[in-house]
Amino acid sequence: MMFRSRRLSLAVSTLALALTASAAAPVRAASLEVVIAHVEREAEDRGFEAETPPLPPPGGLDGSRLGVADANASGAFRDQAYRLEEKVVSVDGDFAAAVKAVLDQGIRYLVVRAGPQDTLVAADLAAAKGALVFNAGATDTRLREADCRLDLFHTAPSRAMLADGLMEYLTKRRWSRLLLVKGTLPEDDLLAEAYRRSIAKFGLKIVGERTWEDPTDGRTAAQTIPVLTQGADYDAVVIADEGGDFGRAFPYATWLPRPVVGSHGLIASAWNDRLRGWGAAQIQDRFVRGYHRPMEAADYAAWIAVRAIAEGVTRAKSVDPAAVARALVAPDYALGGFKGAKATFRRWDRQMRQPIALTHGEGVTAMAPIEGFDHRVTELDTLGIDEPETTCPYPSPKQ
Repeated sequence: MMFRSRRLSLAVSTLALALTASAAAPVRAASLEVVIAHVEREAEDRGFEAETPPLPPPGGLDGSRLGVADANASGAFRDQAYRLEEKVVSVDGDFAAAVKAVLDQGIRYLVVRAGPQDTLVAADLAAAKGALVFNAGATDTRLREADCRLDLFHTAPSRAMLADGLMEYLTKRRWSRLLLVKGTLPEDDLLAEAYRRSIAKFGLKIVGERTWEDPTDGRTAAQTIPVLTQGADYDAVVIADEGGDFGRAFPYATWLPRPVVGSHGLIASAWNDRLRGWGAAQIQDRFVRGYHRPMEAADYAAWIAVRAIAEGVTRAKSVDPAAVARALVAPDYALGGFKGAKATFRRWDRQMRQPIALTHGEGVTAMAPIEGFDHRVTELDTLGIDEPETTCPYPSPKQ
C-alpha cells in the first residue's frame, strides 16, 4: 500500500512538473487557422400582437460561440485553431455592408442567420470572393430549389423537411383528414404551401381550409375558433402561423376534439430543449451553463454549421473553401449531431440531412423520419426535396 502511495505521489509530481513546463513554454501557432463570421439580422419585435416572444438575444449567435469552443477543443489535437467574428445587423441596418466588411477582412466562412433575401445577398457576395455561406436561419424551400447556390449550404431545415416530418407522423397515426388553418402573413402562405405539398406526397387529404383574419392577439379566440373549425370532419387541425399570431389558442378550442399540429400543438423543429437522448443531454447542459438559457433551434443550426466547417477543414486538410466544399458533399462525410442519425449534406441542393424533432410543450413525441418510411439511399431523404424532384440548376461539384 505504501509503495502504491509513493508511486501515485511521484506520478502527480511528474504531471505537475509537465503542466508547469507546458504553461511556461511559448504557445506555437496552429498550422491551420480558421476565422468564421457569424452574421445575423436582428429579429423584428412585433410587440404584444405576437403571441410568441422575440427571439432570445442574440438569436443563434450563442450557438456559433459554442461551436467555435467545441471546434477549438477538438482542434487542439489536430493543430487547428478557430476564431469567431460577430456581426449583428439591426432591423433596418445594411446587411450587405456587414457581409462585405467580413469578406474584406479575408474571412471565407460565414454562418448567416437572416431572412431569405439577406441570405441570398450574402451568398452572392461570398461567391465573388470564393467564400462559403452556411444558412442557419432561412427555412424557405426556394433557397434549396430555384434560388439555390453552389456555395450556399443549409443547416436550418427547409419548410419542406419540417412539413414532411410532421406528415409522416400523421400518416403513421392514420390521421388522414386534415383541416388547414393559416394566417395572413406571406410566411404563413409559404408554410401552408409546404403543408399542402407534403399532404399530397403522403396521400393525406385536406377536408377544409380556413384563414385566420382576426388581427388581434387572440383575445377573441375563445369565440372565434369553435366557429372557424365547424363544417368539416377532420382527424387533426394543421396550423400555419409562423408569426405566432393566433395558433397557440387552438389546442383544446376546436369544434371537434382533435389534435392540433403545425406551428403550435405538435411542432416539427430541428431542435428542442427536451431532447436528451443520443448524447443530447450533454450539449444541452453545456449550453445552459454557458449562456443561462435553453438551447433553441436557431442556436443548434448555428452550432452545427460551425461544427460542419471544422469537420470539413479536418477532412480536406485545408482551409481552402473549395476543398472544404468538396469534403462536405463527399460520400464519406458525416457529422454527429446528437439526434441519432449522422448529419450529411445533399449534393444536389446543399441541404443538411438531419432528423426532425416532433415536440409539444412538455416533451418529445417522435423523431422523423418515422420508422416504416423507407428510401433507396437513406430514410433522411424522405424529408424534404429528394434528388429526382429537385429544380436546383447547379450540378454537384466533382470529387
